[in-house]
Amino acid sequence: MVAYHERTKHHYRRFAASLGFMDWATQLDPFRRYDGAPLVALPMPKEGRDLSYWQLYATPCAKPAPLTLDAVSLFFRYSLSLTAWKRAGESTWALRANPSSGNLHPTEGYALLPALGALSDGPGVYHYAPKAHGLERRADIDASVWAALMTLWPASSFLVGLSSIHGRESWKYGERAFRYCQHDIGHAIGTMRFAAAALGWGLRLLDCVDESAVARLLGLDRAEDSECAEREQPELLALVGPATTHGRRWPGENIRPDIATRWYGKANVLSQEPGVDWPVIDEVAHATSNSRIAVDEDLSGYPTEEDLFGSPVRVSAQAAERVILGRRSAVSMDASSAISAATLFRMLGRLVPTADGQSVPWDAIAWRPRIHLGLFVHRVEGLPPGLYTLARDPAKVDTLRQVMRPNFLWQRPVACPRGLPLYLLEEGDVRALAARVSCGQAIAGDGAFSLGMIADYMGSLVSRGAAFYRNLFWEAGLVGQVLYLEAEEAGIRATGIGCYFDDPVHEVFGITSRDWQSLYHFTVGGPVEDLRLMTLPPYSLEEAR
Repeated sequence: MVAYHERTKHHYRRFAASLGFMDWATQLDPFRRYDGAPLVALPMPKEGRDLSYWQLYATPCAKPAPLTLDAVSLFFRYSLSLTAWKRAGESTWALRANPSSGNLHPTEGYALLPALGALSDGPGVYHYAPKAHGLERRADIDASVWAALMTLWPASSFLVGLSSIHGRESWKYGERAFRYCQHDIGHAIGTMRFAAAALGWGLRLLDCVDESAVARLLGLDRAEDSECAEREQPELLALVGPATTHGRRWPGENIRPDIATRWYGKANVLSQEPGVDWPVIDEVAHATSNSRIAVDEDLSGYPTEEDLFGSPVRVSAQAAERVILGRRSAVSMDASSAISAATLFRMLGRLVPTADGQSVPWDAIAWRPRIHLGLFVHRVEGLPPGLYTLARDPAKVDTLRQVMRPNFLWQRPVACPRGLPLYLLEEGDVRALAARVSCGQAIAGDGAFSLGMIADYMGSLVSRGAAFYRNLFWEAGLVGQVLYLEAEEAGIRATGIGCYFDDPVHEVFGITSRDWQSLYHFTVGGPVEDLRLMTLPPYSLEEAR
């Protein structure tokens, strides 16, 4: 995976390999369906959970909802559903709760659920169909097998799984697409964790589940069900429900090859025309397939909520549902909107886990933060513009000082909460610099701030194994999802930037070692709305049928 990462870097004079143009004839359909699998339409929630946005982060805040079909419907509505259709002329395309690079949506969602009345009288494996907001029943599970599978967890728990269809991203992005698929998995972890929080549930990734186990549970290893259809890459399994503090340990010995008594449906073909193959994507997927996620790393030394924010945040301008379903990716920024230093501090405070290990969404993952931020601050009232850094693991401040440029200031901003590890490195106008290292995209300099997510890279791969390469991108996507929601709550917008010049970003911060790598960029600011586009509701169009 190290060779893959180096190979897929963008440079000023050379981009990572891709087709270089849009071959519309080979673009993959963004909606997978299983022909012949029974579809249960989920009841469309007329009203969501009556929660303020801040309550998503307070655990436990919402009273746990019972596990019903309505609750499952709301979970998927908040996590993987359509949120709008956009129309320009004769073209329409869907937006979703889970963001995606290029709006290409390589991520597919699954659930393993017990008997739920209107859904089924027995446990089963389901594929979520976002266009229909329904669950396709992929398999029946014997009740005794289900009981053995879930023996360690409360009866009201269930499992969710995610997979990736690499071709949806490689159609546009070529060899770099594997990175973007992993970003999207990270975003989906975030949308699922916030959806669970809105229902008073927890969500945790399960330990040491390699791709063969995920494939077996979700039916992705069944060649007879895919035939000519594009294959899905198994990614992860997560436990959802109340009392998820019972642990992350996966009872792998209970995953029997005959877990399902019957399978239903065959995957649809997403493109009738063959596209370009990128063999290196299959190679890196194979190299990172054997998960060795660390279990409950020690969070002692992390700040408390009061340390991060000055006082606990107990007020919001918007309802949780409005923020979740209203989230949009900005296409361009207005180059004028500013935010206050207090707003920036709150946004960044949401990105740091708290000492109790219960902060949403960081309680979903089992490892200490490996992603730190190199910030380009442009328009933040009360802060001088310039380069900053946020050490999301306070124990890494000294390490970052050693690997970054020796003449940096490392000054704490005025009025910064005492527990927020934010430092001014260098004052100055960095708007042009931010745009230049983000593939020349003006949006990186036109917002209030932008950032690069710098990973503790080689040390993580050495200590946690090759599969942790995916986890680093998942964490980056999770950081991005929090920024999306925080921007929405603040009345502005954000967007992820996957195109950036890797090594020039490192040079900006004086990083010369390959031990640290930038994995994702983001920008936050005042959006410019494209008035040529019409916004339509997500589930009342003919396209949704």
